[in-house]
Amino acid sequence: TGIFAYLNYRVPRTRKEIFQTLIKGLQRLEYRGYDSAGVAIDGNNNEDKERFIKLVKKRGKVKALEEELYKQDDLDSKADFETHFGIAHTRWATHGVPSAINSHPQRSDKRNEFVVIHNGIITNYKDLRKFLESKGYEFESETDTETIPKLIKYMYDNRESEDTSFSALVERVIQQLEGAFALVFKSIHYPGEAVATRRGSPLLIGVRSKYKLSTEQIPVLYRTCNIENVKNICNSRMKRLDSSTCLHAVGDKAVEFFFASDASAIIEHTNRVIFLEDDDIAAVTDGKLSIHRLKRSASDDPSRAIQTLQMELQQIMKGNFSAFMQKEIFEQPESVVNTMRGRVNFESSTVLLGGLKDHLKEIRRCRRLIIIGCGTSYHAAVATRQVLEELTELPVMVELASDFLDRNTPVFRDDVCFFISQSGETADTLMALRYCKERRALTVGITNAVGSSISRETDCGVHINAGPEIGVASTKVIANILLQGNYFFQLKKKVFYTCFLCVLIEMIKEVLSLDEKIHDLALELYKQRSLLVMGRGYNYATCLEGALKIKEITYMHSEGILAGELKHGPLALIDKQMPVIMVIMKDPCFAKCQNALQQVTARQGRPIILCSKEDTESSKFAYKTIELPHTVDCLQGVLSVIPLQLLSFHLAVLRGYDVDFPRNLAKSVTVE
Repeated sequence: TGIFAYLNYRVPRTRKEIFQTLIKGLQRLEYRGYDSAGVAIDGNNNEDKERFIKLVKKRGKVKALEEELYKQDDLDSKADFETHFGIAHTRWATHGVPSAINSHPQRSDKRNEFVVIHNGIITNYKDLRKFLESKGYEFESETDTETIPKLIKYMYDNRESEDTSFSALVERVIQQLEGAFALVFKSIHYPGEAVATRRGSPLLIGVRSKYKLSTEQIPVLYRTCNIENVKNICNSRMKRLDSSTCLHAVGDKAVEFFFASDASAIIEHTNRVIFLEDDDIAAVTDGKLSIHRLKRSASDDPSRAIQTLQMELQQIMKGNFSAFMQKEIFEQPESVVNTMRGRVNFESSTVLLGGLKDHLKEIRRCRRLIIIGCGTSYHAAVATRQVLEELTELPVMVELASDFLDRNTPVFRDDVCFFISQSGETADTLMALRYCKERRALTVGITNAVGSSISRETDCGVHINAGPEIGVASTKVIANILLQGNYFFQLKKKVFYTCFLCVLIEMIKEVLSLDEKIHDLALELYKQRSLLVMGRGYNYATCLEGALKIKEITYMHSEGILAGELKHGPLALIDKQMPVIMVIMKDPCFAKCQNALQQVTARQGRPIILCSKEDTESSKFAYKTIELPHTVDCLQGVLSVIPLQLLSFHLAVLRGYDVDFPRNLAKSVTVE
């Protein structure tokens, strides 16, 4: 799901311009997956009339919501707002079916006194709902989120003072919530004000002003700072307090704030952002942003810095490609160059990972390595396990994050735990990270998102540098993760094949040139209902990843099979109708793969073989061959996975599916 909100302070905007900003923000978040969408805006700007909040929600695509917005007869699209706060949301159903009434924003009552947008899951919502129903509050949706606006309405109705601030109400609400959440609140009782908070789900704030800002570091306030008076502090005429406690445009000038669950929704407006930490409460009042927390702990950072995003708008656009997935597959030569830049020195055949340099002694002393991930990140871990074992001679565990947690896996202080996540926000991986930190293991993050939760909470780490990835089916990131994994091994022993890295880019381009041939293969396969992908050794991870790509965007059953397990069950599936893709490279497993190939052809199987150019032996038994350039074993997966990515893309297109938005799937899985 995606959160986007926009507050313009002393920046005149028509309602139509506000609509356009909110809709564009949601469109930038569409790649995360969703089934419904909604917005909340001010219903009028006439002080003589009673203020109200207008909710517009729609099942389906953001385009349908946009059309619905302009159908609202009671909303004048030309109306001007000097100050306004609007919120918008795309929802994936977790509690309650996809419908307008279950969509966000959720409201406190029929007057829409409080509305909220929410990412995450509230685990104690049933208890809260029971309590609120006992107090006379009526529920209209099936969602866990609806308890939140009703709970803040309860807090407001029972406030001790008329001066109770919006942020103080939110503080009381989140103390009652269990689970994960990113929340943004809007209320008719606090016009032009915004409050946002998070716990276990990402949230950032962008700031834009043509005037000088009061500070680059926003101090975090605590209960002892008398948070009830934050508003008064910010409005104080004392310049020292004003500039040091709140972020605003100097001289009370025009400023805009953008709230989002993902930087891609903000980047076209500003590259200056603040990443909120768990339990931060950010409040904007009279154009001034303050941040406070419930409790102080020794490890707390005393301030939140404005950071500059290293992202450009064209990186999240399709360009000349028909889909983001296709664009990202063909971006792999460039993304591989980016992950090498500043890290690989070809002259001295050395690798430098600056993010790990302060912890090299601990890494070298470790007794065990644990690599944890989900989905494609898990497959990248499987791919790097073998070379890690060969070069470090240490036991290596590769774990699915959810299973790792379910087993309460023993973790020790002399373990090094790697956490791989493209978004840096994957809920299961993040929970596994916290589990390992509690047991005082050294934690290393490998992510593609600067400022993400995993990159902030690990002891050290490296950035993948793949650039933004919009297509839900991850493609270019796996190549970069494989390279990062291989870089690490150089830190243990000086035996990394940098000479192969020199020519890897040209090899990737050579594989991409096979696109037309792979399209022709897809024409033969797209009506099939099942597909097997088989290999062993380093290529086993390629098979797992290829099968995942095929099943998630073509909806065709696909299974990655370890060739050594062929006789233990999968061989029963082989016949002349079953498509079988075999990855056979000139590596130590070549002879064993030949044996598996003979088993398949003996059962009238028609294998499609991915093999090395010079491999005439495998070609003799192939129904079709896709010949690939040969490189060192531990890098072969970077090349051999690309034909499977291209095949899955063409199969999905031929079957009539949207490759960028596969059904039921989200790009960033931020709930367990």
